[in-house]
Amino acid sequence: VRDIEANQGDLLVTLADKEAFHVGQNIATTPGEVVYRNKMLELIQYTPTTEKVHKTPLLIFPPWINKFYVMDLKPANSLIKWIVDQGFTLFVVSWVNPDASYAGTALDDYIRDGFLRAMAETRRITGEKQINAVGYCIGGTTLGLTLAHLQKAGDETVKTATFFTTLTDFSDPGEVGVFLNDDFVDGIERQTAQDGILSKFFMSRTFSYLRSNDLIYTPAIKSYMLGEAPPAFDLLYWNGDGTNLPAKMAIDYLRGLCQGDGFAKGEFRVFGHPVQLSDIKLPVCAIACETDHIAHWRGSFNGIKQMGSKDKTFLLSQSGHIAGIINPPSKDKYGHYTNDAPVAGDPEVWFASATFH
Repeated sequence: VRDIEANQGDLLVTLADKEAFHVGQNIATTPGEVVYRNKMLELIQYTPTTEKVHKTPLLIFPPWINKFYVMDLKPANSLIKWIVDQGFTLFVVSWVNPDASYAGTALDDYIRDGFLRAMAETRRITGEKQINAVGYCIGGTTLGLTLAHLQKAGDETVKTATFFTTLTDFSDPGEVGVFLNDDFVDGIERQTAQDGILSKFFMSRTFSYLRSNDLIYTPAIKSYMLGEAPPAFDLLYWNGDGTNLPAKMAIDYLRGLCQGDGFAKGEFRVFGHPVQLSDIKLPVCAIACETDHIAHWRGSFNGIKQMGSKDKTFLLSQSGHIAGIINPPSKDKYGHYTNDAPVAGDPEVWFASATFH
């Protein structure tokens, strides 16, 4: 009953002890400060831990489907802390959790007031002309759109780009494709038109169905039938700390990119002008995950191979959408695959001759 009440009538099983973690106290504790804020984001600059730092700053765009601190759970598994300790001047975006007042906010607004503004502020603060950029999941997809827009205009703000578990070609969306049929998206469109947002409860329920044994049935049996208390698990705590999506942005993404595959087809428009993957000509690296149930690794491969860059790297990590990326070296847990062959052709052919590390 408490789970139903907490999730506005949806039955979402509590996966983690909600009292075990407090953001800024025992989770998301890497030192840093907010150096810029607008209606779309807060830009966090992290405090250096090394005597010298790399010249080019690093700017990370997390997905706005969840909170940024998945990359900064605890010091032992914090990707953010690890990056800072390698000597990078690191900036990370924390996206707004929108309410119904953001109903008309489109992907163009995320690009203009999010991606482009964060890039400009990073350059202003550091005094550097170029940055290295990272995009995670939908943050990577929209980074790709932003790069295509910039490069068509001859703008060299971004020196290199890295994509974590990112789809830019949606012709093979993998397991998530079951939720991209017209009936399902039509229902989302009706709901968002009414509410002004795609609620975090809907998003959480949808992604939970993709891993129903792990995220629905097993926790339900343990909690409701066996009376076990939810564990104090940092990743599952983060998983339950979701965000809403603006109605316009959600439909832009679902119709134009997921269903229409507009980026790969050169039909998706940024600020009224069509962009395509081949517009991206700077050095790129894509890291996909072998058992990712959200961003299929073959789809990630198919996207980067169409980019216009002459310098492409593709890495395939073991594990899934989160654990394959948030994987501290100290755990020595998951390996990855590389291949010196060009990022081209059939991804299965690439995988067949790849080297495991």
